[in-house]
Order: sequence, then C-alpha cells, then structure tokens
Amino acid sequence: MALSMVLVILSLLPLLEAQNPEHANITGIPITNVTLTWLSGKWFYVGFASHNLEFKKEAQKVQSEYFYFTPNLTDDTILLQEHQTTEGRCVYNSSQLGVQRENGTLSRKGAVEIIAHLTVLKKHGAFMLAFSPEDEKNKGLSLYADKPAIAPELKEVFQKTVKSLGMDESEIIYADWEKDVCSQEQEHLDMKKKKKEKDL
Repeated sequence: MALSMVLVILSLLPLLEAQNPEHANITGIPITNVTLTWLSGKWFYVGFASHNLEFKKEAQKVQSEYFYFTPNLTDDTILLQEHQTTEGRCVYNSSQLGVQRENGTLSRKGAVEIIAHLTVLKKHGAFMLAFSPEDEKNKGLSLYADKPAIAPELKEVFQKTVKSLGMDESEIIYADWEKDVCSQEQEHLDMKKKKKEKDL
C-alpha cells in the first residue's frame, strides 16, 4: 500500500513542459479546473525513480498498475481507484487525494502525508509526479500515461527529468505489463457480466 500511495502521489507532481525537461520547473505550477478535467479517466503507471530506499523497495514489488482519477472540482479532491499487480497478484485500493491548486500539488493522507508536484505532459498524453525534489535522500519522480506502451520521445523526457533531479537513469524501475494480472481479471469479470445480462 505504501508504494501505491507513493506512485499515486508521484503521478501528481508538478506539470512539466516537454520541450526542455532538464530546465523545467516541476514545482509551483497551479492546478486549474482544465487540468483536473484532463486528468479524469484511466492512467497507466510507466516508471519510477527515487532515492528513498523504502519507496524503492516497494516499487520493485509492483509489476504493473492502472488507475482511475475522478476529480471533484467543488471540494478539490480526486477519487483514486487503483488496480495494482504486486508480486503476481492483483490488489485493488480506493482512496482520496487532496488537490492544492495554488502550489500545484496532490496529497494523500495515511500514517504519513505524501505530497507530490504534478507536471502535465498533454502533448504525450502523460503526467509526472515529483516528490521531495529538494530532499536528496527522499526525492523521487514517477511517470503515468494514457496507455501502457509509450513512445521513445516520452521515455526520453522522463529520463532527462530524472537526471535533472540529480538521479541516474539506472535508478528507474519500469512497469512490466507482461506480468499484469489485473487487466485479465477485469476482462474476465466484464465477460461474465455481459453473459449474465445477455441471459436475462
């Protein structure tokens, strides 16, 4: 659960511009209704890098993850519904994220509140979440996209941003969608539901 919390928070890091990620400002970019509406829907976890050893250890257990964002524009929250393949099994989790519009962050409360800066990459159908960018021991960055397979250009943007935060490309842990079991379980449930409706 700690990893999924981190991944979600990271996904919400400040919106980075794709043109010059190495110089991009990943903090303090305001979140608007347009941003929240754009974030609504299904997203796929692509990759994660962090200096936080606990988060790194948890990330290594996650093989794949997709989730749904349902923003509430009135109370500045996002309903998060995650489907995560961890060590060969599907884990479902639902939680609420807080939206701090002015400083461009998303937060998730738990034993410890995690705050991530959101960077939207509309051109690529993706976004990044950066957490603790100024803290050498805890800094991290995650990438999410509207499909599990990403273009080389988007991968390069992510890698350059990881480097710009003082981390190494070798520290990136990528999702392995060949090991995804959640999608298979969902397809099975959908087929079962359709068959049941057909029989009625």
